Amino acid sequence: MNDPLPTAAPNAAAAPASKDADQLDLIGILYYVLAAFAALFSLFPLLHVGMGIAMLTGAFDQPGNPNPPPPAVGWMFVIFGAGFILCGLAFAALLALGGRRMRQRRSHTLCAVVAGVSCMFMPFGTILGVFALVLLVKPETKALFGAR
Repeated sequence: MNDPLPTAAPNAAAAPASKDADQLDLIGILYYVLAAFAALFSLFPLLHVGMGIAMLTGAFDQPGNPNPPPPAVGWMFVIFGAGFILCGLAFAALLALGGRRMRQRRSHTLCAVVAGVSCMFMPFGTILGVFALVLLVKPETKALFGAR
């Protein structure tokens, strides 16, 4: 009952490093989740691609209307929709790569760039990017990347 309280942990210097490592792992996992959301949202322009294909195949032609949409409009929908999809999927792949490298403690510069770029994806990317940048600029975290 009258046992003294333990003082400090024997390896108190290792505690912040493990805390930073745990936070890096958590942020890496959250980057995977953010990449999944970004990939999902990047598929919304499939509607535009479908509408462009419908314009090209004549699905919008009406018997009483002699002026169907010109094929250039259909091609514009297809090309811009596909371009937005490709850019969104590339962004999602970059987020997933950043999360993977963060969990592996490799490519500190890439992780910092991904954290900065993810700030564009509001609101969750901004929050996650700021937390990642705050963690990545700490010297203890840089040392974790240098240990590999």
